[in-house]
Amino acid sequence: MAKLRVGILGATGMVGQRFIALLENHPWFEVVTVAASPRSAGKTYEEAVGDRWKMTTPMPEAVKKLIVKNVNEVEAVAATVDFVFSAVDMTKDEIKAIEEAYAKTETPVVSNNSAHRWTPDVPMVVPEINPDHMKVIDFQKKRLGTKRGFVAVKPNCSIQSYAPVLTAWAEFEPYEVVATTYQAISGAGKTFKDWPEMVENIIPYIGGEEEKSEKEPLRIWGEIKDGVIVPATSPVITCQCIRVPVLNGHTAAVFVKFRKKATKEQLIEKLVNFKGVPQELELPSAPKQFIQYLEEDNRPQVKLDVDYENGMGVSVGRIREDSVYDWKFVGLSHNTVRGAAGGAVLCAELLKAQVYIEAK
Repeated sequence: MAKLRVGILGATGMVGQRFIALLENHPWFEVVTVAASPRSAGKTYEEAVGDRWKMTTPMPEAVKKLIVKNVNEVEAVAATVDFVFSAVDMTKDEIKAIEEAYAKTETPVVSNNSAHRWTPDVPMVVPEINPDHMKVIDFQKKRLGTKRGFVAVKPNCSIQSYAPVLTAWAEFEPYEVVATTYQAISGAGKTFKDWPEMVENIIPYIGGEEEKSEKEPLRIWGEIKDGVIVPATSPVITCQCIRVPVLNGHTAAVFVKFRKKATKEQLIEKLVNFKGVPQELELPSAPKQFIQYLEEDNRPQVKLDVDYENGMGVSVGRIREDSVYDWKFVGLSHNTVRGAAGGAVLCAELLKAQVYIEAK
């Protein structure tokens, strides 16, 4: 089977680099085109990135000599690929415009950006949770006037450590949630070398993150009505997001009230048995075990657990009864793998399986 030809928009940035690292040797997809800002255009990928390669694995040989295209030359980039991943660094309005421009060239766009997360006919998907939301693409194509072009997005990295958990517990009807997330610096596209003020420091503010953390799960749990996604209204989530001196891995401390009684054994059983379409279809990037439960009091830990299932799984620990809420737990997810590029790759695999992405 010939691999689908993939372009990376915003290929030189941290998330773009993560896409390139994750797609090396992918069984279905091959990176054939890298695009970035005009200042990188015309250079080889290796030259354009220079000393800013932030991955722990070496730059894949296959991309080093690719000539970086100007991301704004939409037709020229689109002509070379079957679909694109978007990780461009622009204003929200610019991102919306350029992603729709690519879609209108009949090139599907799977985006890591937040710009289209609230566009009513754009699916925002965690493939294990709401794969059926991809059906809204049919309505989006009518609006865009396209046959195969569309935009699909993955949600914010901050919600990956608790939204899957609450989904696994849906039958106990969680209705009120308090979450505090402790977020890694790579979520800001930084390493400790770039951001020395984060060493031995905590910053109690991440712009826009609390609103995303409270609202995005409700859109994922919503349903398609009249060609748009209508968010769920429950559970109510309130959140604080704190930047902590960790390179990769967002941890969440979460308190939950349920309408229906559950035992600790039931809660753990629901987590470890939680599966979705990616597991059923055995998609290439899908974790075999989506959520693991760790019995030790001092887990999950970033150092020990962030790379669980190649960074695509969620680690949960410390489920215990609470004196104010019903239950509390700690969750951990890899913010740039499951939370960013890896989550988008899994979305693209799902879209291929659902025949929304095909060779041009």
